[in-house]
Amino acid sequence: MNLEQVMQELEVLGKERTKKIYITNGAHEPLFGVATGAMKPIVKKIKIDQQLADELYATGNYDAMYFAGIIADPNGMTELDYDRWMDSAYFYMLSDYVVAVTLSEADIAQEVADKWIASGKELRMSAGWSCYCWLLGNRKDVEFSETKISNMLDMVKNNIHESPERAKSAMNNFVHSVGISYLPLHEKAVETAKTIGIVEMKRDNKKSSFLNAFESIQKGIDGGRIGFKRKYVRC
Repeated sequence: MNLEQVMQELEVLGKERTKKIYITNGAHEPLFGVATGAMKPIVKKIKIDQQLADELYATGNYDAMYFAGIIADPNGMTELDYDRWMDSAYFYMLSDYVVAVTLSEADIAQEVADKWIASGKELRMSAGWSCYCWLLGNRKDVEFSETKISNMLDMVKNNIHESPERAKSAMNNFVHSVGISYLPLHEKAVETAKTIGIVEMKRDNKKSSFLNAFESIQKGIDGGRIGFKRKYVRC
Protein backbone atom coordinates (compact mmCIF):
# COMPACT_ATOMS: atom_id res chain seq x y z
CA MET A 1 0.00 0.00 0.00
CA ASN A 2 1.14 3.54 -0.69
CA LEU A 3 0.53 6.81 1.15
CA GLU A 4 -2.59 7.76 -0.82
CA GLN A 5 -4.20 4.35 -0.31
CA VAL A 6 -3.60 4.35 3.44
CA MET A 7 -4.94 7.89 3.81
CA GLN A 8 -8.08 6.92 1.90
CA GLU A 9 -8.66 3.88 4.13
CA LEU A 10 -8.10 5.91 7.29
CA GLU A 11 -10.54 8.58 6.12
CA VAL A 12 -13.26 5.95 5.59
CA LEU A 13 -12.70 4.66 9.14
CA GLY A 14 -13.01 8.11 10.71
CA LYS A 15 -15.86 8.81 13.14
CA GLU A 16 -17.01 12.29 14.15
CA ARG A 17 -17.46 11.24 17.78
CA THR A 18 -13.91 9.87 17.99
CA LYS A 19 -12.60 12.98 16.28
CA LYS A 20 -14.22 15.18 18.93
CA ILE A 21 -12.63 13.10 21.71
CA TYR A 22 -9.18 13.49 20.16
CA ILE A 23 -9.66 17.24 19.74
CA THR A 24 -10.76 17.53 23.37
CA ASN A 25 -7.46 15.91 24.34
CA GLY A 26 -5.37 18.31 22.27
CA ALA A 27 -5.43 17.07 18.67
CA HIS A 28 -6.15 19.54 15.89
CA GLU A 29 -6.93 19.40 12.19
CA PRO A 30 -6.14 17.56 10.04
CA LEU A 31 -7.51 14.33 11.52
CA PHE A 32 -10.23 11.79 10.72
CA GLY A 33 -11.05 10.36 14.14
CA VAL A 34 -10.06 6.71 13.69
CA ALA A 35 -10.30 4.38 16.68
CA THR A 36 -6.97 2.62 17.16
CA GLY A 37 -8.55 -0.84 17.04
CA ALA A 38 -10.07 -0.08 13.64
CA MET A 39 -6.56 0.32 12.21
CA LYS A 40 -5.57 -3.33 12.78
CA PRO A 41 -6.80 -4.72 9.42
CA ILE A 42 -4.65 -2.17 7.56
CA VAL A 43 -1.67 -2.95 9.80
CA LYS A 44 -1.95 -6.64 8.85
CA LYS A 45 -1.66 -5.72 5.16
CA ILE A 46 1.46 -3.60 5.68
CA LYS A 47 3.19 -4.95 8.82
CA ILE A 48 6.45 -2.91 8.94
CA ASP A 49 7.31 -0.20 6.39
CA GLN A 50 9.59 2.57 7.63
CA GLN A 51 9.47 4.65 4.45
CA LEU A 52 5.68 4.66 4.46
CA ALA A 53 5.70 5.41 8.20
CA ASP A 54 7.83 8.52 7.60
CA GLU A 55 5.55 9.66 4.78
CA LEU A 56 2.45 9.20 6.95
CA TYR A 57 3.99 10.96 9.94
CA ALA A 58 4.99 13.92 7.76
CA THR A 59 1.35 14.55 6.74
CA GLY A 60 0.61 16.15 10.12
CA ASN A 61 -2.69 14.23 10.18
CA TYR A 62 -3.09 12.86 13.71
CA ASP A 63 -4.52 9.50 12.63
CA ALA A 64 -1.80 9.05 10.01
CA MET A 65 0.87 9.96 12.58
CA TYR A 66 -0.52 7.40 15.03
CA PHE A 67 -0.65 4.76 12.31
CA ALA A 68 2.95 5.59 11.38
CA GLY A 69 4.05 4.59 14.86
CA ILE A 70 2.46 1.15 14.49
CA ILE A 71 4.17 0.29 11.19
CA ALA A 72 7.53 1.96 11.91
CA ASP A 73 10.74 -0.03 12.28
CA PRO A 74 12.06 1.12 15.70
CA ASN A 75 15.61 -0.02 14.99
CA GLY A 76 15.43 1.45 11.50
CA MET A 77 15.23 4.93 13.02
CA THR A 78 18.23 6.91 14.23
CA GLU A 79 18.36 9.38 17.10
CA LEU A 80 17.95 12.16 14.53
CA ASP A 81 14.84 10.44 13.18
CA TYR A 82 13.32 10.25 16.66
CA ASP A 83 14.17 13.92 17.29
CA ARG A 84 12.51 14.80 13.99
CA TRP A 85 9.37 12.92 14.99
CA MET A 86 9.39 14.66 18.37
CA ASP A 87 9.64 18.04 16.65
CA SER A 88 6.23 17.35 15.07
CA ALA A 89 4.65 15.80 18.18
CA TYR A 90 2.51 18.76 19.17
CA PHE A 91 0.60 17.17 22.08
CA TYR A 92 1.00 14.36 24.57
CA MET A 93 -0.92 11.67 22.65
CA LEU A 94 1.78 11.91 19.96
CA SER A 95 4.80 12.39 22.24
CA ASP A 96 3.87 9.71 24.79
CA TYR A 97 1.78 7.21 22.82
CA VAL A 98 3.39 7.35 19.37
CA VAL A 99 6.99 8.53 19.57
CA ALA A 100 7.80 7.18 23.06
CA VAL A 101 6.13 3.86 22.30
CA THR A 102 8.05 3.44 19.04
CA LEU A 103 11.31 4.44 20.72
CA SER A 104 10.75 1.91 23.52
CA GLU A 105 11.23 -0.93 21.02
CA ALA A 106 14.55 0.47 19.76
CA ASP A 107 18.02 -0.52 20.98
CA ILE A 108 18.82 3.18 21.59
CA ALA A 109 15.71 3.75 23.72
CA GLN A 110 17.35 4.60 27.04
CA GLU A 111 20.05 6.75 25.45
CA VAL A 112 17.53 8.92 23.59
CA ALA A 113 15.02 9.02 26.46
CA ASP A 114 17.74 10.21 28.86
CA LYS A 115 18.49 13.18 26.60
CA TRP A 116 14.83 14.08 26.31
CA ILE A 117 14.36 13.95 30.08
CA ALA A 118 17.32 16.31 30.51
CA SER A 119 16.09 18.70 27.78
CA GLY A 120 13.82 20.82 30.00
CA LYS A 121 11.24 20.84 27.19
CA GLU A 122 7.79 19.72 28.33
CA LEU A 123 6.82 17.18 25.66
CA ARG A 124 10.35 15.84 25.26
CA MET A 125 10.53 15.31 29.02
CA SER A 126 7.11 13.67 28.96
CA ALA A 127 8.14 11.37 26.10
CA GLY A 128 11.39 10.45 27.85
CA TRP A 129 9.74 9.48 31.11
CA SER A 130 6.94 7.73 29.23
CA CYS A 131 9.46 5.72 27.24
CA TYR A 132 10.85 4.36 30.50
CA CYS A 133 7.32 3.41 31.57
CA TRP A 134 6.90 1.37 28.38
CA LEU A 135 10.38 -0.11 28.78
CA LEU A 136 9.90 -1.15 32.41
CA GLY A 137 6.56 -2.72 31.61
CA ASN A 138 8.02 -4.85 28.81
CA ARG A 139 11.73 -5.60 29.21
CA LYS A 140 13.39 -7.89 31.75
CA ASP A 141 14.62 -6.27 34.96
CA VAL A 142 18.24 -7.25 34.16
CA GLU A 143 18.21 -4.85 31.19
CA PHE A 144 18.21 -1.86 33.55
CA SER A 145 20.80 -0.42 35.90
CA GLU A 146 19.33 -0.51 39.41
CA THR A 147 21.45 2.49 40.37
CA LYS A 148 20.18 4.47 37.41
CA ILE A 149 16.51 3.70 38.07
CA SER A 150 17.05 4.51 41.76
CA ASN A 151 18.57 7.88 40.83
CA MET A 152 15.61 8.55 38.53
CA LEU A 153 13.20 7.90 41.42
CA ASP A 154 15.17 10.49 43.43
CA MET A 155 14.91 12.90 40.51
CA VAL A 156 11.14 12.50 40.50
CA LYS A 157 10.92 12.94 44.26
CA ASN A 158 12.95 16.16 44.15
CA ASN A 159 11.49 17.75 41.01
CA ILE A 160 8.01 16.50 40.15
CA HIS A 161 6.01 19.29 41.76
CA GLU A 162 7.98 22.00 39.91
CA SER A 163 8.14 20.21 36.54
CA PRO A 164 6.13 21.08 33.38
CA GLU A 165 2.55 19.78 33.53
CA ARG A 166 2.76 16.89 31.07
CA ALA A 167 6.12 15.87 32.54
CA LYS A 168 4.43 15.62 35.95
CA SER A 169 2.04 13.02 34.59
CA ALA A 170 4.79 10.96 32.96
CA MET A 171 7.02 11.18 36.06
CA ASN A 172 4.13 10.04 38.24
CA ASN A 173 3.54 7.14 35.83
CA PHE A 174 7.25 6.30 36.06
CA VAL A 175 7.02 5.84 39.83
CA HIS A 176 3.99 3.61 39.30
CA SER A 177 5.80 1.61 36.60
CA VAL A 178 8.82 1.01 38.83
CA GLY A 179 6.52 0.01 41.68
CA ILE A 180 4.63 -2.50 39.56
CA SER A 181 7.09 -3.77 36.96
CA TYR A 182 10.63 -3.40 38.36
CA LEU A 183 10.95 -5.75 41.32
CA PRO A 184 14.43 -4.65 42.56
CA LEU A 185 13.08 -1.19 43.48
CA HIS A 186 9.45 -1.97 44.32
CA GLU A 187 9.87 -0.86 47.95
CA LYS A 188 11.72 2.33 47.03
CA ALA A 189 9.02 3.21 44.48
CA VAL A 190 6.35 2.78 47.17
CA GLU A 191 8.28 5.06 49.54
CA THR A 192 8.86 7.61 46.77
CA ALA A 193 5.16 7.60 45.94
CA LYS A 194 4.31 8.23 49.60
CA THR A 195 6.80 11.09 49.78
CA ILE A 196 5.61 12.93 46.66
CA GLY A 197 1.96 12.47 47.64
CA ILE A 198 -0.73 13.91 45.43
CA VAL A 199 0.50 15.72 42.32
CA GLU A 200 -1.63 18.44 40.74
CA MET A 201 -1.45 18.58 36.94
CA LYS A 202 -2.98 21.78 35.57
CA ARG A 203 -4.66 21.58 32.17
CA ASP A 204 -5.65 24.32 29.72
CA ASN A 205 -9.35 25.18 29.90
CA LYS A 206 -10.03 22.15 32.13
CA LYS A 207 -10.03 21.31 35.80
CA SER A 208 -6.73 20.11 37.25
CA SER A 209 -6.00 16.39 37.45
CA PHE A 210 -4.76 15.02 40.76
CA LEU A 211 -2.31 12.14 40.45
CA ASN A 212 -1.55 9.64 43.19
CA ALA A 213 1.18 7.10 42.39
CA PHE A 214 0.93 5.43 45.82
CA GLU A 215 -2.76 4.73 45.32
CA SER A 216 -2.20 3.30 41.83
CA ILE A 217 0.67 1.05 43.04
CA GLN A 218 -1.52 -0.15 45.89
CA LYS A 219 -4.23 -1.12 43.39
CA GLY A 220 -1.61 -3.10 41.50
CA ILE A 221 -0.54 -4.86 44.70
CA ASP A 222 -4.17 -5.67 45.54
CA GLY A 223 -4.70 -6.97 42.01
CA GLY A 224 -1.64 -9.25 42.12
CA ARG A 225 0.10 -7.34 39.33
CA ILE A 226 3.54 -6.91 40.92
CA GLY A 227 6.16 -8.03 38.41
CA PHE A 228 3.78 -7.52 35.48
CA LYS A 229 5.38 -7.39 32.02
CA ARG A 230 3.41 -6.91 28.80
CA LYS A 231 4.38 -9.09 25.85
CA TYR A 232 4.12 -6.29 23.27
CA VAL A 233 4.31 -2.51 23.55
CA ARG A 234 2.84 -1.52 20.21
CA CYS A 235 -0.60 -2.82 19.29
